[in-house]
Parts: sequence; C-alpha cells; structure tokens
Amino acid sequence: MNQLSEHPLKNRLVELRQIINFHNHRYHVLDAPVISDYEFDQLLGELRKIETDHPDWITPDSPSQRVGRLFAGKFTKVKHPRPILSLGNAFSDEDIMAWFERLMRIDERVEHTSFVVEPKIDGLTVVLTYINGNFFLGATRGDGETGEDITANMRTVKSMPLKIPVNPKGPSASEKLVVRGEVYITFKDFEALNQRIEAAGEKSYLNPRNTAAGSLRQLDSSLTASRPLRLLTYSIIEGEGALPETQWDTLGYLRDLGFPVWDGVSLHQSIRDVVDVCHSWQNQRSQLPFEIDGFVIKINDLSLSSDLGFVGKDPRGALAYKFPAHEVTTRLNNIGTNVGRTGVLTPFAMLDPIEIGGVIVKQATLHNFDFIAEKDIRVGDRVLVKRAGDVIPYVIGPVTAVRTGTEIPYEPPLNCPACGEALEHYQDEVAWYCVNASCPEQLVRNVEHFVSRGAMEIVGLGEKIVEQLVKLNLIHDVADLFSLVEDDLLKLEGFAEKKATNILLSIEESKSRPLSRLITALGIRGVGEVMAANLTKYYGDIDALRHASVDELQKIEGIGPNVAQSIVDWFTRPANQQIIEKLRGLGVWPISTSLNASSNTNQPFSEMIFVVTGTMTGFSRDGIKKYIQSLGGKVSDSISKKTSYLVLGENPGSKYDKAKNLGIPILEEADLRRMAERSM
Repeated sequence: MNQLSEHPLKNRLVELRQIINFHNHRYHVLDAPVISDYEFDQLLGELRKIETDHPDWITPDSPSQRVGRLFAGKFTKVKHPRPILSLGNAFSDEDIMAWFERLMRIDERVEHTSFVVEPKIDGLTVVLTYINGNFFLGATRGDGETGEDITANMRTVKSMPLKIPVNPKGPSASEKLVVRGEVYITFKDFEALNQRIEAAGEKSYLNPRNTAAGSLRQLDSSLTASRPLRLLTYSIIEGEGALPETQWDTLGYLRDLGFPVWDGVSLHQSIRDVVDVCHSWQNQRSQLPFEIDGFVIKINDLSLSSDLGFVGKDPRGALAYKFPAHEVTTRLNNIGTNVGRTGVLTPFAMLDPIEIGGVIVKQATLHNFDFIAEKDIRVGDRVLVKRAGDVIPYVIGPVTAVRTGTEIPYEPPLNCPACGEALEHYQDEVAWYCVNASCPEQLVRNVEHFVSRGAMEIVGLGEKIVEQLVKLNLIHDVADLFSLVEDDLLKLEGFAEKKATNILLSIEESKSRPLSRLITALGIRGVGEVMAANLTKYYGDIDALRHASVDELQKIEGIGPNVAQSIVDWFTRPANQQIIEKLRGLGVWPISTSLNASSNTNQPFSEMIFVVTGTMTGFSRDGIKKYIQSLGGKVSDSISKKTSYLVLGENPGSKYDKAKNLGIPILEEADLRRMAERSM
C-alpha cells in the first residue's frame, strides 16, 4: 500500500498530482486544455504549498519537479540545446515584493538592478534555430527538454524571418543562434478567420490560443499557411559569438536581426515602477491586439539573473505576474430565459459559481438560441466562460473533450416561460418574441415605457413606484394605471395624500396626450415616435389602426414587412385587445388631428422625407420633428434612396456617412429654416 494514502493531506497530494498530470498532458501534448490557465495555476499552487510545508513528501515524479509533459508522437522528437523553462507565478503586489525581497537576500546586487517587463502572450511557445543566418529548425516547447519538429509549419508564419544577417559584432559565418518566441493570433485576425469558417458552413473556433496551437501541429503545412499566425520573440536560448549582456539589449538585438519584438516592452529602474506598470497594463489589457494573461518581470542583467539560479525548475531571475482570469471553465447546470420589454427572449447560462476577474459569476449570457444550436451547447457541459472588464460574462462554447454522454441537448421553448403564450419568430431575425403585452416579466418594463417622457409622460411614476404597483397586484397591464385610486397609492412605501394626489392628477392629464403618443406607449416592436406620428396621418384612432392589414401598412413610407407584421400581430393578441378596450372604457382614446395629411400639398415640405442626425441648437429632437411635420414633411429614422434631405446637427452619427455615400443633400439647421421661408 502506498504510504502517502495513510494521511488525509497526503491523499490530497496524490489526487492533485493525478489531476495536474492529466491537465498537463491535455495542454502540452494534445493542445486541448479543458480548464483555464488560472484554474491550473490554482491546482499547482495548492500542490506546491503542501510540498513546501512537507518537503520530505516531494518525489522526483511530482508535477512540481517537471517543466511539462511529454510530446505527441506525430512529429519527430527534437532535443532542446537547453531546458525551455516555465516561470514562477505572482498574483498580487505582495507576491512581487516578496519575490524581490527573496532575491535581495540571495544577492545584494538585486537592490540596484533594473527590470524588463514583457507581455505574457497566451499563445504557443516555439524554439527557433538558425545556422549560418538561415532558419534551420522550428520546435515546440514540449516537456521543456524535448519538443516536436514543426519546421515546415513555422516556415509558413510570415512574421518569422527565414534568413537573418550575420551577427554585426563579428562572429564567424558558422554561427548558431537559438531563439525563443510565441506564436499567436490577434483578436482581429481570429474574428475574420471565424467569419470565413462560418461562411463555409464549418464550426468556428473557441479562442485564439487553441487555434494557434492546433495550426502549428497540422501534418499538412498548407493548412497552417491558411491560418493568420504571428510571432513575437523575447529571448536567446543559445548562441555563438558575442551576445548581449542584458535582456533589454537582447530585445534590441533580436529586433535588429529582423525578429518581431513587441514595441510595448519597457525598462524600469525600481521594483515599484514595475508594480505600477503592471497595474497600468492590467487596466489597458482589453486594448491590446492579442490575448495575454499577465506580464513577465525579468532581471535585466543576464549574468545576475543566471547567478541567482533556480528554485525547483523555476529560474529565480524572472517572474510571471498573472492577471485575474478573463476565461475559465465551469459546469453548465441549466439554461434559463429572460423576457425583455419588447418581448425578446434571451437565453442565459446557469453555472456552477466561478471566479472570473475577481468577480463570482453564477450566470452568463448565451446570446441567442441560434448560438446555442451552432455551438452545440448542452446542459451538463463544461463550458468556457469569458468576462473582460465590465462586459457581461458570456459563454464561448462547450469543452466537448470531457463530455461523459450524460449531457442533454437544449430545445428552445415554444411558449413564453412567463405567460405561456406562443412565441413568434420573424424571417431573417435570430430573436424569438413573446407579443403578449400582459406577460408578467414584461409588465414592469412595459409600464415604465408607457409612462415615459416620449410616450404618455405620466410624471412621478418612476421605476420603484412601478415595481411596487406590480408587486402588490394593483396593476396587471398598462390600462390599469387609469383605474388607480388614492387608497391604492397610499399602500405604497413613502406615499402620503399629497404625493398620491399629484400622481393621480398626472395620470388624468396624460389622457389628453395625442394619438401618436399612445401608439408609441403601446410598445409595439419596431414602432418608435417617428413611425407612430406617421401612422396617425393614415389612421384616425386606435380602432382604425387595429384593423389595418399587412399589405396596407407596407404602403406607408418606412414600414417594411417585419414591422407591418408586428403591428398586425400585436393587435390580434386577445390580451392586447383587452388592453385596448379597457383604455377606451377609461377615456383614453385620442383622435388624430393630422389625418389625411396628404392634402397638405401646398405646404413647403410636402412630399419631402427628412432624416435628422446630431444635436440641434435651436430645436429639441422632438421640436425639429414637429417643425418639419407642421410644414408638410415626413421624418424618417433611417437613410434610404427615398430620403430628400439629411438635417445635420452637432456630433452626427453614422447617418451622415451613409447620406454622403448615397448622395443625399445635407442641410444644416439654418438651411432648413431658409428653405421653409423661401417656400412660404
């Protein structure tokens, strides 16, 4: 019986070694990791803590005593001239300072040394050998001692020089130079690659790192050549002749020879400056063109770095400062759905809690139902989850390599999970909709929209009050607002008679809002303020609009088939019909005053279609729309060939560029006024 199994902590030690060996094999040999670097680091850190506290338990085959794992057998074995070592990790300022203080106790020269800070690119490490200035051999890192020959594939990496000049400092022509670097794919290139793959009907890749690793280990180098691989170099493993004596000069030397070196590498004279620059880069992480998981801090003096020796297999003269993880893996326990104000259903992942970037994440977005199907995401899968900055966490895809067969394929709902109404889906859209305006999950958001300034403008009914009204079952749809009495409002937190009276007066006042405001307030998908105002020129009240057909609606400027269908669908729903009848019975029934506006043919802007962009100085956004409409013009939200003029304000948006491309005449505010005056 193994003596390690006789102690509970030793049992954990054995378990950790087995787990780490498994993940080492998947990462270094198969290039198919099933956990993130962050999770792996936590496992290795736990192992090292046990072994540090109990050094007599350390065995030669422990993962802490190895650089990596064995290589896959597809390629020729390559023995590295020197070990290609990994680095110890730091996760905080305290870890960096502790590393520095340990070094000072070992060698007093450390106190006055300088440091180089380089990005820790999340790619694939390669070892490149040049003889007589010619690229001779490319190899993977492998287990650190032995890698795999990927020379043919490396030749396809366009950023790698196939020939370098003879050392300008004068070594012989037989000079040998061995360089270490990282092969990676930029975010931009990765996105473009996935777009090409998806267009060809193939399954997209999960992340740049795995894609780069898999590309370099293709047996067909023509496949490697089709991938947007790039190279950055950062150290010399071995070389003949005079070589630089500092890391900073090494980077300059590599750059002079034609090797790609990252321009953001920096030199610092104190450890405090190093900490500050790491913080700075952590905040700018999302601005980098490639994925990094931290920065590498190196003693600049290479002789001093070498003299400091090793701790285990890690060189003391360099340290990897790891950022909080952006990507982790965890179990997908279930898939839920949220219903938005407009009825759009959005699926979300219910996860085993996991820390990402210092935040505990239990839920993440799944984008839409098509995304789930395309990625074949199943309940019970181990999934890769990403969170960058303040972005909502989202699922990238499943880790299919660890499926057990118990995972359950996901079937999207056919009915709204909140109200049970059948869902609707429109051609050429990925979204599914619940079009029931009384849907409980939509109700609070619907009421907030109904009372908002651009709609019925019921002053005083803020989000918190609306939530209370719904929670206490005082309203079940937007029409119920007009049935509220003082006793209802006095039940709400913070309400007294005066406040209740003011709210009721505001509700009563809203009954006089024009028809366009009521149409806007109903929240019909695709119908905003401009379109609502346009509809009132063709339909005198809600009754007329509710009986309009799809074909009839499409004859109106700016209304396409999807919006026309959504208007018809909204009015055919029994719950929505009930709301309309309640509004009529409660006296909320405005009549259009602009019906048959087509008779205004003698007005200055008749038959003209305007689009407004930017901020006006003499008009509010609503004001300029009303000004144009009062002179017989139509206002549209989007630029098309039918647009007569674009009215341009300060800080215009993309409509300005589109108008220029289509040759649409552009007016400033003063031009618009002059045009109106000349026509009167």
